[in-house]
Amino acid sequence: MLTVGRELCGDLATAETREWLVTNGIGGYAAGTIAGVLSRRYHGLLVAALTPPLGRTLLVAKLDETVYADGQRYGLATNRWGDGSVEPQGYRFIEGFRLEGTTPVWTFALGDGLLEKRIWMQPGENTTYVQYRRQRGNAPIELSLRVLVNYRDYHGNTQGQNWQMETGRVPDGVYVQAFAEAVPYYILCDRNDFQLHHDWYHGFDLTMERYRGLSDRDDHLCVASLAITLEPGESVLLAASTVHRPSLDGDATWAARVAYERQCLEQAQPTAAQQGTQGLTQEHFQQLVLAADQFIVDRPLVDEPEGKTVIAGYPWFGDWGRDTMISLPGLTLATGRFQIARTIICTFARYLDRGMLPNLFPDAGETPEYNTVDAILWYFEAIRAYYAATGDEALLREIWPQLTAVIDWHQRGTRYHIHLDSDGLIYAGEPGVQLTWMDA
Repeated sequence: MLTVGRELCGDLATAETREWLVTNGIGGYAAGTIAGVLSRRYHGLLVAALTPPLGRTLLVAKLDETVYADGQRYGLATNRWGDGSVEPQGYRFIEGFRLEGTTPVWTFALGDGLLEKRIWMQPGENTTYVQYRRQRGNAPIELSLRVLVNYRDYHGNTQGQNWQMETGRVPDGVYVQAFAEAVPYYILCDRNDFQLHHDWYHGFDLTMERYRGLSDRDDHLCVASLAITLEPGESVLLAASTVHRPSLDGDATWAARVAYERQCLEQAQPTAAQQGTQGLTQEHFQQLVLAADQFIVDRPLVDEPEGKTVIAGYPWFGDWGRDTMISLPGLTLATGRFQIARTIICTFARYLDRGMLPNLFPDAGETPEYNTVDAILWYFEAIRAYYAATGDEALLREIWPQLTAVIDWHQRGTRYHIHLDSDGLIYAGEPGVQLTWMDA
């Protein structure tokens, strides 16, 4: 369990540079900063993979929380605005932050009471859960929440002056239809008391985008609010989802998340016992196993619905052939997930073309790009590492014709003048095309 205290959380300059990430195994994710401030265009509570594992779209940006307790008002959100102001300054009330597995958990100090907040995602589903629990205190509190939403490509920015989204009520919450062709999504609560709004919040200041030299302003739409009374020990669960009726059983959904991560850890134990943990403590080893799992996602195919791939990096990369094969031994073999390694190898075998492995799969569209000379070499190396770990001759027999075809294509020559040269080395090169990791 990774834990930081008030000394870090209460320092905005530090807390906004510490970022958290939760994923759903199909390419969607939620991410943000410990401070709660949005510093990247990629931050949000629900960045859904609408065409898994890609099509990532920011749907729900954040929840802005206010608590009324003992006659005091506590603004728990933290927002930085275009004029340089930071308001509210909820980071000042963070008593501590920790990770339980991959789940970020905040503890807010409200007078003599504590409020806990945690965020997790449902595996295999574009659903993010946010739970608030009144941990300590002698009297009830009122928790007020404002729901800020969007509907844009996760690489973009929004200027929402005249954008009128359709919203309405559904059982347990509200729905949002951003425009006629958009995928509808839902904000639900196990205590449904939503009030509908349509108020644009303009000028969120994205400091990390300014650092990157990109547009640093974003707008989000407040579509709903609700107020909940929490007695000591009570909790409330919210869900943001593209699923019409996700589960609102907080205990059951949290238990499913815990069980999933426990399974990942159990799969890794035999490998760790056999090969050791390279000097890591057991706690750190387990954290790395769970972090590795976040990069493994579904890539369903018509003839292989259980296909798997690897996200090359959060928050902005999709799945890249080179990165997938380089990382496969560490993400799957070192963590005891041999079946997933096999599935990734088989999935990418479907995309072999003219002896080459795809460099990347574009965010929009299904046509892969083959501008890489070394991804196929890493593919052979990943297969070698997999066979060394498993002795799986059946896989070699299955893909042997494709592997020999790869060698044949390199002997004859394929795209971008890639061919086996007279000195036995591979030649590659064409003006204006990068074929290695050195994109410049």
